[in-house]
Amino acid sequence: MPLPSSLPRRVLVPLAAAAALFGTAAAAAADAAEACGSVITAPLAPPAAADEPCPSADPVVCRIRVLPMDEKVEAQRTRMRYHALLEEMRRTEADMRDAGATEEEIARELVDMRNQAKEITRAGMTPEEVRLLEERNTAKYGNPLGPTAEQLFAKYGSWEQVTDASMRTSYAVDRELSLAYRPCPVR
Repeated sequence: MPLPSSLPRRVLVPLAAAAALFGTAAAAAADAAEACGSVITAPLAPPAAADEPCPSADPVVCRIRVLPMDEKVEAQRTRMRYHALLEEMRRTEADMRDAGATEEEIARELVDMRNQAKEITRAGMTPEEVRLLEERNTAKYGNPLGPTAEQLFAKYGSWEQVTDASMRTSYAVDRELSLAYRPCPVR
């Protein structure tokens, strides 16, 4: 018995649509996999109630959780600027290596850059937010901007590890701001 002439069309049209959707989804997944720098991973969570227990030990995360949405958006933008500064640090490291700088020279420069990056990003924060960060760092390191190159060397024991530490970002803070930091290729 011959098939009705409309059957191939009824089969081919949905099949073609499915193939197109699959191609679009695959392209979107590839783009997401290739995204680098500061990547938004989800919509920002609505503010938590001030009396709700914070699941994090990090006071910065606890503070972010209760921010009004407009302040959360600004905090996310500030964090994205910080991630851009980390990218600048990665380029500086590569340039210094190409120029023959020592591991100590690179580490010291990157620790200085990180502290400058903190200063720059804190300019967009409220005085209360800055105070909390500076109190934490002063209590922990004796310096409102964080550890010095010497403190990091004493902690890690090598200048290479100091360099690595200077370019880390807080996963907990990034996650609370619906961000992921993915280093971009330098060259």
